Amino acid sequence: MPKITFVTPAGEKTLVDAPIGLSILEVAHQNNIDLEGACEGSLACSTCHVIVESEWYDLLPIASEDEEDMLDLAFGLTHTSRLGCQIIMTDELDGLVVKLPSATRNMQVS
Repeated sequence: MPKITFVTPAGEKTLVDAPIGLSILEVAHQNNIDLEGACEGSLACSTCHVIVESEWYDLLPIASEDEEDMLDLAFGLTHTSRLGCQIIMTDELDGLVVKLPSATRNMQVS
């Protein structure tokens, strides 16, 4: 089974199983990782913002325009920022490393 490493703002790393077909947000919630997801993965907020390690970023599908719009609302945006609800685990992402931002901004779009 693929694995993913979550890195806290303090640098603590947690390696967990990441079943194929689940989003990073779902994997985080299954493993009690502090990744909010206020809109429950409906692409209406930026609270599942993660920072993807650069060596993994180019392996991800390109972000949709809707995801880019939500990322504009994210706290601490970087050039490798993505929404955890939009990254679906595959075999190719086995070993993925994502950093949790130091804060989130909950500005849901209704």
